Amino acid sequence: MQLLEVPAKEGYVWFRQGIWLFRKNPLAFLMLLFIYLIAAQLAIVVPLIGIIALLVVTPGLSVGVMTACREVIQNKRVLPTILLAGFRTNGKEATRNLLVLGGIYAALVFLLSLIAGALVDMSALLPILLKEETLTAEAVRQLYYALLIGALLYTPIAMMFWFAPLLAAWHGVPPVKAMFFSWTACWRNRGAFFTYVLLFAVLLVAIPFFLETIFSAFGAETVLSFLVTPYSLLMLAILYCSFYATYRGCFNVVPVEQGAPT
Repeated sequence: MQLLEVPAKEGYVWFRQGIWLFRKNPLAFLMLLFIYLIAAQLAIVVPLIGIIALLVVTPGLSVGVMTACREVIQNKRVLPTILLAGFRTNGKEATRNLLVLGGIYAALVFLLSLIAGALVDMSALLPILLKEETLTAEAVRQLYYALLIGALLYTPIAMMFWFAPLLAAWHGVPPVKAMFFSWTACWRNRGAFFTYVLLFAVLLVAIPFFLETIFSAFGAETVLSFLVTPYSLLMLAILYCSFYATYRGCFNVVPVEQGAPT
């Protein structure tokens, strides 16, 4: 395995490959997305413990999704149980490493939430979060401020965990080293990742926000929900597929699949 450095335009290539991979088996990826979202909703029902448990198993579940991507490229059948492939098919050491990564991830996200809560005026965001009052200029300002703070705080965590689960499960890299190698890969290819993140930021945030503004102005919020929800699910599924493209783009690994676009 060798770390590659790619140009900024590669971020668009990853996006395009994500679309290509999703189109090979859209039902399989949408099925896995629905299962994950349902599991997340069930985890929220159990205060604190459920959320922590979900965060701890997140690295392992991400390996399951990447395994599904690999299986789809090889034209193999994808079953719902593939989400647990990270814990079931890579050995006990890989399972332990994934759980250690999950524990570190949960701790960092919890710390991030404490810092963000101290920096953002949550009372000003309540009109947006609860949708019970008319939006004020202060609420909108606090929303953008919260998004900026959240993005700045979460970016280092995302860089450390972007490739760490795959490195731990598929390449036997210890958790701390996997986090370091993941950070290094993201940093050395920061131009490509900037292009990649910008594309999905426009697709997942800017476009839905623009549509909400337009439809709200015409009082058609009901129609909006029928458009934005399927669109957001579609973009999320493509995003998950593109994760595998970033892995193949940043690391020179021996391919086990054939027919993937360059």
